[in-house]
Amino acid sequence: MTRIVIIGSGFAGCTAIRTLRNKGYRDEITLISPQPELFYFPSLIWVANGQRQESDLRIDLNNFITRYKVNYVCGSVTGIDTNNKQLMTSNEKVDYDYVIIASGGRYIQKLPGIENAHIACSGWQATKSWTDKLAAMDGGKLAFGFASNPKEPSAMRGGPVFEFMFGTDTLLKQQDKRDKFELHFFSPAPRPGARMGEKAVDRLLGEMARRNIHTHLGSKMKAIEASSVSTENETFDSDLTLFIPGMTGPAWATESGLTLSEGGFFKANEHCRVEGSFPGPDWKPKQAHMADLQAEAAAKNILNRIKAVDDEYTFKTELMCIIDSNTTGTMVYRDPRRTLQLKGKPFHWAKSLFEWNYLRPYR
Repeated sequence: MTRIVIIGSGFAGCTAIRTLRNKGYRDEITLISPQPELFYFPSLIWVANGQRQESDLRIDLNNFITRYKVNYVCGSVTGIDTNNKQLMTSNEKVDYDYVIIASGGRYIQKLPGIENAHIACSGWQATKSWTDKLAAMDGGKLAFGFASNPKEPSAMRGGPVFEFMFGTDTLLKQQDKRDKFELHFFSPAPRPGARMGEKAVDRLLGEMARRNIHTHLGSKMKAIEASSVSTENETFDSDLTLFIPGMTGPAWATESGLTLSEGGFFKANEHCRVEGSFPGPDWKPKQAHMADLQAEAAAKNILNRIKAVDDEYTFKTELMCIIDSNTTGTMVYRDPRRTLQLKGKPFHWAKSLFEWNYLRPYR
């Protein structure tokens, strides 16, 4: 009997389970994660305006695990023994024949004073804390920013910051107190959002200017204080800062013995096998959509290996997202051949509809 172990119950992990079962695999699947749940991070942007509660985003996977006949191991992976094909977790050792690593990355928190910022996409508590502080303010200065991993520039999450910022601007206008706030956007990148295409950057910067959002671009971050943000070129006041730092791989990666990129991520080839470097253009995004595509390719190639067939499945490199501002949205699509941006109110509803449809198999 073949034993497939999946590390992580996020987007990629759940997609891998569905792909394996839907393709007819009936042997053992083991899922390792700290909690049997899927957290839907993209909709954290709607917490501040009351459109989402924690129960909307934290999806209990126990029914899904039962339906798909998955063995669940509660714990965090701490190491891997590739010679004996064994995973070490915080609670027990797990034997495997094949492993799909779908645990995602982690945020780099080395910037001095980063504890003064709210890393919204790190989870519910950070977002709720930021939301509560914003709700208690009658005026002040708000800062929104993101950075990348200097050793792996593509390891960044800029899209959510744009959404939090534009959504906050919309919310404050709806509350008739936008004139009491200053909004600031900062990033070490001189052209933030370039992965979406140069025209997208122009539109983003134009939208910031239209909404009277001050920009601080192209300077390396120095520190985040309780009441200010400092770069190499300036310091500006901030009463409440939302920041998403660059990302790196899981903590146990460095001791795994597996090939890592310079930025600390597992390196894999176009078939999602850990042995080379993920191919693709420099704008290749680290987002849930790409994780789904890569998980599907990995699961299909494992099934081929079981049948003694060489890897044949690859994944399409594409960026697909909707930048939402609470009342309207901009759909951004990019692949190696074209870039497309469309804006309108229907895309705000499309983002919500996508959430409902995506989570339906897991509820």
